[in-house]
Amino acid sequence: MSKTIADSLVEVLIHAGVKRIYGITGDSLNAVIDAVRRSGQIEWIHVRHEEVAAFAAGADADLSDSIAVCAGSSGPGNLHLINGLYECYRSRVPVLAIAAHIPSDEIGSGYFQATHPEQIFQECSVFCETIMSEGQVPRTITMALQAALAHSSVSVVVLPGDVAAKDAGKHKVPERVIHVSKPVVHPSPDELEQLAGYLNEGKKVTLLAGAGCKSAHAEVLALAERLQSPMVVALRGKEHLEYDNPYFVGLTGLIGYASGYHAMMDCDVLLMLGTDFPYRQFYPEHAKILQVDIEPARLGRRTNLELGVCGDVRDTIQALLPLLKEDRDSGHLRKSVDRYVKVRKELDELASGESGRRPIHPQQLAKTVSDLASENAVFSADVGTPTVWAARYLQMNGKRRLIGSFNHGTMANALPQAIGAQATEPGRQTIALSGDGGLSMLLGDLLTLKQHNLPVKVVVFNNEALGFVELEMKATGYLETGTDLSRTDFAAVANAMGIYGVRVEDPDKLEEAVQNALNHDGPALIDVVVNRQELSMPPKISAQQAGGFSLWAVKAVLSGHGDELIDLAKSNLLR
Repeated sequence: MSKTIADSLVEVLIHAGVKRIYGITGDSLNAVIDAVRRSGQIEWIHVRHEEVAAFAAGADADLSDSIAVCAGSSGPGNLHLINGLYECYRSRVPVLAIAAHIPSDEIGSGYFQATHPEQIFQECSVFCETIMSEGQVPRTITMALQAALAHSSVSVVVLPGDVAAKDAGKHKVPERVIHVSKPVVHPSPDELEQLAGYLNEGKKVTLLAGAGCKSAHAEVLALAERLQSPMVVALRGKEHLEYDNPYFVGLTGLIGYASGYHAMMDCDVLLMLGTDFPYRQFYPEHAKILQVDIEPARLGRRTNLELGVCGDVRDTIQALLPLLKEDRDSGHLRKSVDRYVKVRKELDELASGESGRRPIHPQQLAKTVSDLASENAVFSADVGTPTVWAARYLQMNGKRRLIGSFNHGTMANALPQAIGAQATEPGRQTIALSGDGGLSMLLGDLLTLKQHNLPVKVVVFNNEALGFVELEMKATGYLETGTDLSRTDFAAVANAMGIYGVRVEDPDKLEEAVQNALNHDGPALIDVVVNRQELSMPPKISAQQAGGFSLWAVKAVLSGHGDELIDLAKSNLLR
């Protein structure tokens, strides 16, 4: 048969190093699927929902540090990609989405499954174009790949099914279809002098470091040493900076620790390094704030700055260090570290369990998983309380990875991201920390683990509720409504699917159950019944939040739910 446009598409992807495509087959994708099959060089990962395909591709791109691909059939198929693509877009990972389209001669006619994908995907992509003729291939595909890599973002290629099956003509696919550039980027000499001036004048400098510090562990620690600065880490920076770090004083924000909060509030200069930390109420009001970011559009969008400069964190610190004075007072650092040591001890004390005392503390579950996981494990965490416990109890070491929906904040991300991570690195231990709400939303993709024999370990924090939403309701004085989840034995569900499943209700049996599941040769699910009433409080409790809890307590009693107050007190005060 003659070479089709779909064949050219697949050839471009092969030259770009693509090994997998995540998606669901549909008639508008037939030509692409057949081209993938005939190539024999790309694996089709058959998921149960296209949203999972986009999440998985994002995790694949994150771990492989390269382009990853997902696909959706026309209409509903590619619409299902959107939430996962928003996650990839906001997490800045390079993903190409192939959005199949209705027959080209039916576009604009209100045809079956008609949408306007070239408009729909605009907001969650940096490149979105439609291929309508053989003359656009392979150039449009290579432009899409290059845009995704250049911006660490999402590109979308819209491809009508009939166009994909057409003859590709004589347009040759080049051997090199992507160009990875790694320039040295740091502020100008004048800007570096200004930055050094503020830091040299500061008496109590605190660092706020994020995901932009990836590959800059040594440089950031050298800067903290020179400035004698405590280091507060944003959640996406945890995996890159928490380990081997005597300057680390925890996280701040809604899931952080009091020590991180105070280290920022007590400083006179705050230096933001590669972070776009969004919660404005956690920035100090009276400190001078400086920011270094590779993306200049981000400078000053969270808080007012004295100085914002564009630069790669590693390159900028290397250029900055010679300009900084060496004799610094260490009082601010010592005070902040002492606070962190105290907070860390308190957090670890919460992660214990007593025989027969039920339900299990979620802190104990998170710490047990961290203690027993392999030294290079990949963790994914659902939004909500699993992310809270992951932030506080998973110990990073420079080899482990932690991924989640930390910017987009969508439910149900942990299992799909684990699928992508495990497919990318089959021999690496991959653990999904799932909430019962998140897991049930995309529960069908447990079957993807079984079908592709992906040995993901799914740890379920089963509290029969949308726990973090309940906390938010309590904090604002609302009676929790619509947060109940029906009692579900997820281990039984897993076993019915042919996946190893175990349910744990007794703290004494937790460690053995987790170890057995981690050792299992194949996918496994650990369904742990955890305390619904465990409070995961932010480091700063506002008067409004305190008032909200008081108002919730009054409402609970008046509405006949006073027993919840007793449960809350038992869970959080009577330890």
